[in-house]
Amino acid sequence: MAALGSPARTFRGLLRELRYVNAATGRPYRDTAAYRYLVKAFRAHRVTSEKLCRAQHELHFQAATYLCLLRSIREHVALHQEFHGKGERSVEESAGLVGLKLPHQPGGKGWEP
Repeated sequence: MAALGSPARTFRGLLRELRYVNAATGRPYRDTAAYRYLVKAFRAHRVTSEKLCRAQHELHFQAATYLCLLRSIREHVALHQEFHGKGERSVEESAGLVGLKLPHQPGGKGWEP
């Protein structure tokens, strides 16, 4: 099994992703059913005096997987918004995207004798 880190770190990461999701709605993330479920699940699967607690490890693995999914979706949406095509661009905008400037022609549209 790959190193998952501590369950507390995974829990904090999940709460951070909940804050990002609920920032758009304006509601506090602590009022959501997802928050209540996470807190209840992590409290129910705390490390006990047992040497090996399969349920706790299973929950941690599932939580880490879900955290990876939420993080990846958020980053994908951000990248999509930044780089998604906006339709037809003018020549000046296209040149500006790659760091070029169009030459300025004196006298208006073209050379007039």
